[in-house]
Amino acid sequence: MDLITSPPSNPKTHHCFPLHRTFNRPGRPVLGFRPLPQSSKVLNFVHYDSKQSQPNKFLTSTKLFRHLLTNSNRTVPTISTNAALSEATEPEAETEPEPGKYRRILLSDVIVKRPRNVFMGREWNLRDMATAGVVLAMHLLSLFAPFQFNWGAFWVAVALYVVTGLFGITLSYHRNLSHKSFKLPKWLEYLFAYFAVQALQGSPIDWVSTHRYHHQFCDSERDPHSPIEGFWCSHISWLFDTNSVAERCGGSNNAGDLEKQPFYQLIQKTYIAHPIALGVLLYAMGGFPFLVWGMGVRIIWVYHITWLVNSACHVWGKQAWNTCDLSRNNWWVALLAFGEGWHNNHHAFEYSARHGLNWWQLDMTWYVVRFLQAIGLATDVKLPTEAHKQRMALN
Repeated sequence: MDLITSPPSNPKTHHCFPLHRTFNRPGRPVLGFRPLPQSSKVLNFVHYDSKQSQPNKFLTSTKLFRHLLTNSNRTVPTISTNAALSEATEPEAETEPEPGKYRRILLSDVIVKRPRNVFMGREWNLRDMATAGVVLAMHLLSLFAPFQFNWGAFWVAVALYVVTGLFGITLSYHRNLSHKSFKLPKWLEYLFAYFAVQALQGSPIDWVSTHRYHHQFCDSERDPHSPIEGFWCSHISWLFDTNSVAERCGGSNNAGDLEKQPFYQLIQKTYIAHPIALGVLLYAMGGFPFLVWGMGVRIIWVYHITWLVNSACHVWGKQAWNTCDLSRNNWWVALLAFGEGWHNNHHAFEYSARHGLNWWQLDMTWYVVRFLQAIGLATDVKLPTEAHKQRMALN
């Protein structure tokens, strides 16, 4: 989810294999984290140059056996691989991590494997500063809310929260454009996408491209936002390194279906002008209170609810499906984010227009899609089959 600009389009091909390890390590507590408990899971990643046809220095099964024999006087970490690594084995150059190196995120079993600080130790480009400036400006604007309250401004904020959050981000950007969970008439597709533009979370092409990369490389070293790099990095700070998605994944070529459409090309070129125009309109309608509540309060509210799906829904909650990632079902995020909090359901069945798969899992976005389907506006609505559910079940 880029805020104002798209990443450069020079994709680099990499291969990334996720490994799940178990370490028994003592550790000292540090600020914000608890020591790594024994038998906690850590996501580890092995990466090799795409110019090579095979990973470099990988052990064959015979070499691995000799390696284990020669190191029988020390404890070898248990390795369990997913299907992508069924033929791969441990790199020869692997070394034991230092005791206490990994820390667990508070109240969870998620380990911060590769702490990332985007604020220090790198050069900030103009896009980084512009993105951070927009986020900071919206937060500062919202500080006037207690002093600029009136019921008209409050209800404008609530209405825009539903319009830009539900019809825009969750229904349009996420389920319709990113995952093609259903089809809409073009006029309605474009209208809902325009609602999402007013959430100030990026143009359709940028948002969809980043989200598709998130699913393609979920909780790996190429994921644009994963809590293995730190909770706050997955929540917000990843946004301020605007080159990171291009460097890790490539450009927006994975959103070619949108790039071919003139409407999305126009929005890409004129993106920032549309929220500014809305701000001017709100000020004309109700003065500074409408601007504070309709832009500042509403935008940061939708910001953090969207970001909680990236952060909290990969840290806290329960897993109902074998997705081989950290995605969780989180009921309170689902309440705030119109059903997006049933995130493990979503990662198990990315194509599904329905995220709250059980009757008690509230999913307001699905109810809207179902209504649009009933009146003939939503077609080709996709849902998981029972056979697929059985394959993905944990037990």
